[in-house]
Amino acid sequence: MTDDTTHFGYRTVDKHDKARLVGGVFDSVASSYDVMNDLMSFGIHRLWKRYTLEQSGVRPGQRVLDIAGGTGDLAAKFARRVGTNGHVLLADINAAMLRHGRERLVDAGVVGNVDYAQSDAEALPFADDSFDCITIAFGLRNVTEKARALESMLRVLKPGGRLLVLEFSKPLLPLLARAYDAYSFAALPMMGKLVAGDAESYRYLAESIRVHPDQEALAGMLREAGFEQVTYHNLSGGIVALHKGFKF
Repeated sequence: MTDDTTHFGYRTVDKHDKARLVGGVFDSVASSYDVMNDLMSFGIHRLWKRYTLEQSGVRPGQRVLDIAGGTGDLAAKFARRVGTNGHVLLADINAAMLRHGRERLVDAGVVGNVDYAQSDAEALPFADDSFDCITIAFGLRNVTEKARALESMLRVLKPGGRLLVLEFSKPLLPLLARAYDAYSFAALPMMGKLVAGDAESYRYLAESIRVHPDQEALAGMLREAGFEQVTYHNLSGGIVALHKGFKF
């Protein structure tokens, strides 16, 4: 790759094209996103997100930014935790995902302390030192300039606040990695075709995971962006990892 190109799955594309290509993926899968998450992970994604919530340290009255918040799984839980005096901002660059998330939360009665913003993680349109906690779950690998996005997150985080990055990562055991590869490249596109009518978007999902930075590389990126006390915790044998960093 050159400075002007980046990964879109296994393809090398112009950096200016990636956001459009990723947008096409999520336009296609928005309506079936929740069902596919349950099917693909056998429901385990709910446990991964529950662990993220537990590690957030969020308390009543605080402000939370959920980036790439999609259909609002985490935002709904944070809204209950921060209470009526707190605030949650669900942000996503994709209009279809954001619309689906808003409809889902309103239908669930989660109103009053949640707002929505269509925004780019690389250039968050919020004031400095605005949020006590920022989360991005399964969204960072879709960002073109990850370093720029992390710096933008650091800027809008309050001193003492924490960032939580929940993302697919590198399985720890070779046998698990082989089984995971076989499942990802055979089963995921098939499920995508049957449920969402879109095999290619789920082939992209499998490929995007493989070109995403592994646990140590991503921890290094958080440190380079300016986060401190950076740690990560492997979930499901490293298939997923939760990275945590603080702003001081």
